[in-house]
Amino acid sequence: MTTMSGVRLPGNSTVEQVEVPVPEPGPGQVLLRMRASSICGSDIRAIYREHLGHGAEAYRGVIAGHEPCGEVADLGPGTRRLSVGDRVVVYHIAGCGMCDECRRGYQVGCRSAFRAAHGWQRDGGHAEFMLAEESSCILLPEPLTFVDGALVSCGFGTAYEGLLRGGVGGRDRLLVTGLGPVGLAAAMLGRAMGATTVIGSDASPQRVELGLRLGLVDTAVGPDDLDDAVEEVTGGRGCEVAVDCSGNAAARESALRNTRAWGRCVLVGEGGRIDFAVSDLLIHKQVSLHGSWVTSVLHMEQLLELLVRWELHPEQVVTHRCPLSDADTAYRVADAGRSGKVTIVMED
Repeated sequence: MTTMSGVRLPGNSTVEQVEVPVPEPGPGQVLLRMRASSICGSDIRAIYREHLGHGAEAYRGVIAGHEPCGEVADLGPGTRRLSVGDRVVVYHIAGCGMCDECRRGYQVGCRSAFRAAHGWQRDGGHAEFMLAEESSCILLPEPLTFVDGALVSCGFGTAYEGLLRGGVGGRDRLLVTGLGPVGLAAAMLGRAMGATTVIGSDASPQRVELGLRLGLVDTAVGPDDLDDAVEEVTGGRGCEVAVDCSGNAAARESALRNTRAWGRCVLVGEGGRIDFAVSDLLIHKQVSLHGSWVTSVLHMEQLLELLVRWELHPEQVVTHRCPLSDADTAYRVADAGRSGKVTIVMED
């Protein structure tokens, strides 16, 4: 039986290299040769350090990686659209296909027992090959790279959905709290969507410097200097749109505090809790507060088209690339919280 290399995450900040059989595609499935598989903050928070999740975030000991991109290597019976050699991005959750959320294209919200996310409940992209549902695959347009596609499959898709929820456009100044990979994505896409000014904040000086060096933000500061920076840029009015990508309670409150009256604040970063003065920061300012979780298949497809039109490459935010055999290093770098995106790139 043919085998392949893969990576599992047993917890305790450990990476386990394994040899497993190469899977065979069943009805409606495709076998993908993995080309890039990036690491998400959720992998670190809820799987790599310790298995915290339940329900949608329950880790079932599968091959890790829910940001996969590759090319079709084999087709299962009944596939209709894809061909061997096609380059595809994978929407990383397969749902039941029949509930309201699935019919909207938001399989992430499927509550059926059939729901399974790559890297969480079904094998993911940290391997030489991966099985995917044909219906979950989106063609990767030229000139986007496999690394671009991997980043869109969760992180950039998540940022785009949050910006759509916040209605970012040419009348808005955008605040992004948390300049990790999703925050950098929000800054890049927010500017492309028309934001006139982008302000960023992060507790890591390295990430503040990275956002400035990449030209994704106009102003970037640490948390203690954010209020003064927003006041200076906006004349004390606040930003029309704020997006928190950190999941940190203080950063979330700061994003809301620095949202302009009648503005929109979007919470994207996962985990934790928040406590804030509801009347002062929300009701009296008449702010719209949104929660946003991943994106839809349709919006992911739209984003890929827009990236080509905007001539943007998500891989600009990648600071570290590692082969599958060095996945341990990739996870240690991502866990440190000082880098841009960390990506596992498959060798030919």
